[in-house]
Amino acid sequence: MENVKITLVKSLIACKPNQKKTARCLGFKKIGDSVVLKNDEATKGIIKVISHLVKVETV
Repeated sequence: MENVKITLVKSLIACKPNQKKTARCLGFKKIGDSVVLKNDEATKGIIKVISHLVKVETV
């Protein structure tokens, strides 16, 4: 299974509460933070919620 690298590229200040919680659950605290996750259905759902705030790369 492939992995994806998710990087926070926009601020969480003016986001909806569910988007902030999703980003915090991934461990994002500031712009530029990155995580590597498996590319499964749960990860795709997370990316869909905050797609406008992150950059996604295949690793």
